[in-house]
Amino acid sequence: MAATALTPLGITVLALLFERPMHPYEMYQLHVTRRDDRIVKIRPGSLYHTVERLERQELVAVVGTERAGNRPERTTYCVTDAGRAALTRWVGETLSTPKPEYPAFPLALAEAHNLDADSVCAAMAERIGLVEKDLAELDALRQVAVSKEIPRVFWFGFDYLRALAVTEVEWLRGLIDEIESGALPWHTDRQHCELAKG
Repeated sequence: MAATALTPLGITVLALLFERPMHPYEMYQLHVTRRDDRIVKIRPGSLYHTVERLERQELVAVVGTERAGNRPERTTYCVTDAGRAALTRWVGETLSTPKPEYPAFPLALAEAHNLDADSVCAAMAERIGLVEKDLAELDALRQVAVSKEIPRVFWFGFDYLRALAVTEVEWLRGLIDEIESGALPWHTDRQHCELAKG
């Protein structure tokens, strides 16, 4: 059966099952416990839907069901050979080939001229504060990983997120300085319309 393009959640499921067979609820708990929700957002409903889709694609397979007490029956899945191949192919291609991801923030930057300079600076200053909180959390996660002697190969992705956050904060501070000092002239609505007319 030909597999369609894998979503980030599909990749996450395959990667979790690469470790060992488990049921979707266990996948969800493990993902949240590891704070991997900073990388891929998981909602239980979408997780179950993704597992079912991967099963139809023959990338995962049922290995058993269990029931504990009055809890609902839980189906345990494992990754198939095709699923392992799809995961390793996706990781290799994504590591080697940059692809446009279209995050919202660059779009907001591109349209920031629609706000007045003070509003833009205030919004970016607020963003800096939130990114700095993220940095503190990433540092705490790193300390936990180091203290538990978890090999870095399992969490160096957080170092990448941290590097991006540090760069973003530095760049935003520089941009705020440029706007506030006048080094980056800010156009009024009227000037903007006149420039657009040519």
